[in-house]
Amino acid sequence: MADDPARLHSFTRDGLTFEVDDAGPMGGETVVLLHGFPTDRTSWHRVAPLLHDAGLRTLAPDQRGYSAGARPPGRAAYRLEELLADVLALLDAAGVQRAHVVGHDWGGAVAWLLAANHPDRVASVTVLSTAHPAALSRALRSDRGQQLKSWYISAFQVPWVPERVFAALFASTVVRSGMPLEDARRYAAHLARADALTGPIGWYRATASSHVRAHRVSVPATLVWGSGDSFLGRTAAELTREHVTGPYTFVELDDNHWLPERRPQECAAAVIARVRDADDVDAGKNAARG
Repeated sequence: MADDPARLHSFTRDGLTFEVDDAGPMGGETVVLLHGFPTDRTSWHRVAPLLHDAGLRTLAPDQRGYSAGARPPGRAAYRLEELLADVLALLDAAGVQRAHVVGHDWGGAVAWLLAANHPDRVASVTVLSTAHPAALSRALRSDRGQQLKSWYISAFQVPWVPERVFAALFASTVVRSGMPLEDARRYAAHLARADALTGPIGWYRATASSHVRAHRVSVPATLVWGSGDSFLGRTAAELTREHVTGPYTFVELDDNHWLPERRPQECAAAVIARVRDADDVDAGKNAARG
């Protein structure tokens, strides 16, 4: 498979090169897998094979700041506008008009916003852990528990210091939050350096200067949330329903934030169910038009 010329191993946008894992049946529907912080595309290595077994093709990129060839300097380079445009460029490079989009953590926020602003390119959206951004904003204004869970966002606004501290404590910090040790070590090998963390932390720093609107989502959507999540609480998860106008499913798991690593079977099942339900919705619309 690695030598298949039809496979997409990387794509470029504005002089940046993003690495991609392209796997599964080439003729299957395409599922884009967007990782979160502080992980990388290997966070899907337990989930993706289950999707392939269901006949789905997966595209898992290392996103902006994570790919070695896509670490531009400056906060503005990590605005939400750029993150969405990167995913659209991935779809274009793969020759895919509409994909099912799956995201975890920050990748989940990108997935929600892509579905909200580019529904013509998104067949369905399945998000792990992350509430719809508008729901999270509401929770941050009103829920003391969510405010406490999100303390680190303010800490990340300080220049230079957070990446140095986090690099030194990378594996121990994420393991304390419930990530399996083997995954923490793999991500640390990739990112536990101050220069490698500047881009990923730049996502947090650029949010205030971004201008992407968190519209309601009209495409079929699923949120999978862990009741023991240390970073994203129940209030935002339950408010998400108010920001989805299309078919919606909420799946609650008795687990923590790191769902792709800890609960791949359940995550894959939610994605597969959402893809199949979205196909049924599309078939019904086509039949009605016919």
